[in-house]
Amino acid sequence: MIRITKQADYGIVLVTHFVSEPGSLICTARDLSEGARLPLPMVGKILKTLVRKGLLVSHRGVKGGYSLARPAGEISMSDIVSALDGPIAMTSCSAHPGDCEIESDCPAVGNWHRINIAIQNALQGISLLEMSRPSNALRAAAALHGAPGPALDAARLEIA
Repeated sequence: MIRITKQADYGIVLVTHFVSEPGSLICTARDLSEGARLPLPMVGKILKTLVRKGLLVSHRGVKGGYSLARPAGEISMSDIVSALDGPIAMTSCSAHPGDCEIESDCPAVGNWHRINIAIQNALQGISLLEMSRPSNALRAAAALHGAPGPALDAARLEIA
């Protein structure tokens, strides 16, 4: 199974809180930790990394905390995953050409590059703003499984 790290997964969960909390431009590490139900030390580490990588801004003082460094529509999933996990690469040759000792004789290397580019493009094509909102596919799936409430109503409208 191919996965991003827990740190990147949690990082995406945390930064979506900046978008889903209207009027709450500055969030504290404690508030984010409680809201996401994640351990405060892990949240602090992720937030500091995102500040270092230029995705968040740290605000000091009594009303301090963190805020997005740029609009949510301008931050991609690729930006967040790369900030927390490093370069997006399916294989070592995808991240660092020449690192693999069999790369020059490997018949699959070109296709790994192709797959890697497709994944990078997919992550680049989804913004934080989009990620913070349920997708139409998710609402439709919820409707098919009988989820009550607005998700069900929205999905029924989309299916009809």
